[in-house]
Amino acid sequence: MMNANDVLMQRLDEMEVKLTFIDDTVQALANADAGLSQRIAALERALRELRGELSAMRVAQADDPHDEPPPPHY
Repeated sequence: MMNANDVLMQRLDEMEVKLTFIDDTVQALANADAGLSQRIAALERALRELRGELSAMRVAQADDPHDEPPPPHY
């Protein structure tokens, strides 16, 4: 039969194991969050670059409509 001190020690041991698991989980989540934040920042930079390139392409291809020849039916 376990006395009260033994029961308390067993419960304390179980709580320490659970706390260690929780600490590991929190650390893993923090690492995942940091990684995702870096990936999001990289994607935002890439999107800005693509928008700039698209804008530059539109400007480069924009011809004055008055310079175009009239359609063939004229």
